[in-house]
Amino acid sequence: MSDSKIQVKVGLQIQRIRELKGLSQQDLAAKCNFEKSNMSRLEAGKVNPTISTLEKVASALEINIIELFNF
Repeated sequence: MSDSKIQVKVGLQIQRIRELKGLSQQDLAAKCNFEKSNMSRLEAGKVNPTISTLEKVASALEINIIELFNF
């Protein structure tokens, strides 16, 4: 699997969980101390996030980081 496909899948998973929890992109970005535009790029799979970034997102979503890879 190429890097970009994984990035897109992780981004879609973040978006899915965020929506299930009733959070807007802005809400999640604020919880992670990110700009909304950065969250948008992350969810779109346009960036290759670090483990630290994914850890912040998982924490803000109140999930285990492994759930971000549960495609």
